[in-house]
Amino acid sequence: MRVWLPYPLLFFGLLTVWLLINQSLSVGQIILGSILSALLVWIMANLKPHKSVLRRTRLFLPLAAHIAVDVFRSNMAVMMVILRAGRRPLNSGFLTMKIELEDENALAMLACILTATPGTAWLEHDRQTKLLTLHVLDLENEQYWIDLITRRYVTPLKEIFG
Repeated sequence: MRVWLPYPLLFFGLLTVWLLINQSLSVGQIILGSILSALLVWIMANLKPHKSVLRRTRLFLPLAAHIAVDVFRSNMAVMMVILRAGRRPLNSGFLTMKIELEDENALAMLACILTATPGTAWLEHDRQTKLLTLHVLDLENEQYWIDLITRRYVTPLKEIFG
């Protein structure tokens, strides 16, 4: 079964998403969704993704809670920046920080977290120097952002991905 379907959970996940998006359980949609899901799974198998070892999975829940709170707070902060745009000049800027993450999946997860949080955007990561460049919409204090990202995201991801 692994030869025909190397990632069965991904296959069923993609098929489920396809059926939910189309809001139909017709035979045609199931067949079309199965074909597309199988093609995407085979493409994924050819990419040969890095397999991470998850060490402390119990930290996922607190990390998810931090992310949810930070996304909400960031939405409010961006709203305030937009509302006060005429009264106070925008202080956006670029931030470069050193991060000690080695695992590709941990780096990808950090990129998703930082890009999903309004007001920040992941721009570049250099593997040799381990420097991460971000754009921050309201950059008042660089050290605050470096400490926040390191404490709330990088440290838990390091512990989770070993």
